[in-house]
Amino acid sequence: MSDELYLSIVVPFFNEEDNISEMYNRLKTVLEKIGKSYEIIFINDGSKDKTKEILNEIFEKDHSVKVVHLRKNFGQTAALAAGFDVAEGEIIISMDGDLQHLPEEIPLFIDKIEEGYDIVSGWRKKRIDNLFIRRIPSKVANWLMAKLSGVKLHDFGTTFKAYRKEIIKNVELYGELHRFIPALASSLGVEIYELPITNVLRTKGESKYGLSRVKKVFFDLLTVKFLISFLDRPLQIFGLIGLIFSSIGLLIDGGLSLFYFMNKIQIRDHLGNLLLGITFIIIGINFIIMGLLAEVNSRIYYRVHKKKPYAVKKLLKH
Repeated sequence: MSDELYLSIVVPFFNEEDNISEMYNRLKTVLEKIGKSYEIIFINDGSKDKTKEILNEIFEKDHSVKVVHLRKNFGQTAALAAGFDVAEGEIIISMDGDLQHLPEEIPLFIDKIEEGYDIVSGWRKKRIDNLFIRRIPSKVANWLMAKLSGVKLHDFGTTFKAYRKEIIKNVELYGELHRFIPALASSLGVEIYELPITNVLRTKGESKYGLSRVKKVFFDLLTVKFLISFLDRPLQIFGLIGLIFSSIGLLIDGGLSLFYFMNKIQIRDHLGNLLLGITFIIIGINFIIMGLLAEVNSRIYYRVHKKKPYAVKKLLKH
């Protein structure tokens, strides 16, 4: 590691006034024991309770703390993206702010990064939360993500992860994609270690999770698969679909033409099939054109894309 800032801890909060002080105190205890330079980055994701006031009080008394106040509730992915952008540590660790991640396990993540891994991903190996609302949907989503991405993790969903700075700074986060960072980073050729962590139940505040997230996770799975496999070559997927449709149309109309010239059929008796074949050809051509346009957009994305998924109202830093 370099002589620059060693460690950044990124913690987003949304209406977590009951957990902030304990989270901060436990983080300070752990980080002081590590004995290396660090910063704590707290993100207020548009909270409506006393989160803002509590974070401001902590900032005033501790120069190792940065606070990012977002203008509204943008969601956990955007809040983490804001924290990652501000972070300066060589190692960046993200955690939830509800105390379901134990600050005392931070040294375990650091040890693995120092062994040479690029990402250390938490694994709630023994989950104790709700079976139907959390565990079953999570198990299905993790299985699908592992199959689609080729990244063999048991637990994509937990926020408790450690990253080398140069890795996480090169991952663009949108929607609900924070849970899939290891998959998104896989295109960079990263080495990932899955670290078993303790799963504890929330004791204060209200959970922000529910079955309503299942739909979002499903569509994010499709997004991640596209981003991993086809973002830099979208014509491969759109072109393939177009080729399939066009081939079917050509087979239909080609067969009709062949039988017509062999005096086997009259075209007027098969106008429906003829139009069906033409429709398939047109659909196929449209998909190919979409693929070409997507290729152009992909190039523009890589060259000039600078938009962030959040808007900072105020950044507090010493």
